[in-house]
Amino acid sequence: MHCSISGEVPGEPVVSKRSGILYEKRLIERHISEYGKCPITGEPLTMDDVVPVETGKIVKPRTVQTASIPGMLGMFQNEWDGLMLSNFALEQQLHTARQELSHALYQHDAACRVIARLKKERDEARSLLAQAERQVPMFTSEAVTANASVLSNGKRAAKDDDLAQPGKRIRPGISASIITELTECNAALSQQRKKRQVPPTLAPIDALERYTQLSSHPLHRTSKPGILSIDIQYSKDIIATGGADATAVIFDRPSGQIASALSGHSKKVTSVKFVGEGEFFLTGSADKTVRVWQGSEDGNYDCRHILKDHTAEVQAVTVHATNNYFVTASLDNTWCFYDLSSGLCLTQVADTSKTDGYTSAAFHPDGLILGTGTSEAVVKIWDVKSQANVAKFEGHVGPVTAITFSENGYFLATAAHDSVKLWDLRKLKNFRTLNLYDSDTPTNSVEFDHSGSYLGISGSDIRVYQVGSVKADWNCIKTLPDLSGTGRATCVKFGPESNYIAVGSMDHNLRIFGLPEDEAPVES
Repeated sequence: MHCSISGEVPGEPVVSKRSGILYEKRLIERHISEYGKCPITGEPLTMDDVVPVETGKIVKPRTVQTASIPGMLGMFQNEWDGLMLSNFALEQQLHTARQELSHALYQHDAACRVIARLKKERDEARSLLAQAERQVPMFTSEAVTANASVLSNGKRAAKDDDLAQPGKRIRPGISASIITELTECNAALSQQRKKRQVPPTLAPIDALERYTQLSSHPLHRTSKPGILSIDIQYSKDIIATGGADATAVIFDRPSGQIASALSGHSKKVTSVKFVGEGEFFLTGSADKTVRVWQGSEDGNYDCRHILKDHTAEVQAVTVHATNNYFVTASLDNTWCFYDLSSGLCLTQVADTSKTDGYTSAAFHPDGLILGTGTSEAVVKIWDVKSQANVAKFEGHVGPVTAITFSENGYFLATAAHDSVKLWDLRKLKNFRTLNLYDSDTPTNSVEFDHSGSYLGISGSDIRVYQVGSVKADWNCIKTLPDLSGTGRATCVKFGPESNYIAVGSMDHNLRIFGLPEDEAPVES
């Protein structure tokens, strides 16, 4: 007699009263507790319906196969054969899985290549579309000019294009509605500035005096080292760098990870700018182009526009306070005013004086004044509404490498080969000159912090000054060494509330200076 569930001779046999079927007691108990019915007939069954069968306790039951040595050997042989067959089946499944995985990897690689090609074609198509959109006003103006040039006697007059400068395009100009928008923004920001106070969370002077290097991040290629520009988006605490390797890198400082690497330029990236706290990002390059990138939720950036209005290296990109417009400055001796959403160049302003082009540019915090630095050591102040040069500052030696306006709206700091000069915009004069380095060491960058309380300068080292006034001293409160070993700190930028300082040098590393963790202030 065998158990109807296990097929083996039961050790504790029991019989169902209802069906008379034999079971192993422990097996039928478990089945009844789980299902409450007979496993064979499916009828309801309880343990009260099960009757134990008494057997001899002296000799335990054995199966026929285990009753003899030949039977046991046969059983072992069957087990071995089953094991071998199972092992062979597993090896076949493993071989099939490997082939499927290899095929899937090849498909994934091919799909990635197709996606990359499609993205490239999409970017090229967007570039062509943006270029066509920028040329529409030019074509319209040319058509009007052509119709107007026909005289009443049937002879054609000289075309305006024949009289214009070679390669100069017709621009739609800054409209009255845009000028109104810029003026309203200026009025609102000026009113806010009168009530502005230094935020209580700003890093104090004694904290900056203890700043040291916290981390160093290799963001760019070692084959073409050099970080040429830095910008920070304060709300997300992400840092953008432009490198000599023709790439821009978006770095997430809290996580210490690269969020995105933007390639597309063919030469070094000279300027990078976030557009406010939004999703747009701008890069200017020595390849004469400016690219407008748009970020997505996953942290990637897609190129929206490729702007090719300059004929020489683009040296600077600066964003207007409305975050709807931006200006680019180039060595071709022009600066362009763009509409961000369309990528359209509204006006391109050429300097009539004989200069070798612009090397730096920055908007005043209120947005109606634009400052530019030239390669001939001259700082020029422009009225954005009329695009007129309203002031010139002279006195530097060598190209003006950087220009920055203080948040208070009164001070302008400029850096050149010789020194850093501080200008009072109310009286349009230089009130202080900081001679920091020897004649062979240029000053590469100068930057006010967002509160207007500190001034950062980079050259052969990095120096932080406390902002004073026209008469009060501007004291150097911290000097940070250039740890790159190149002797050229190219750019400096204060983090949110000046809680850290980001520095780029002529190696491929971004360096973060701040308070060590054991000295960092604890929020209450």
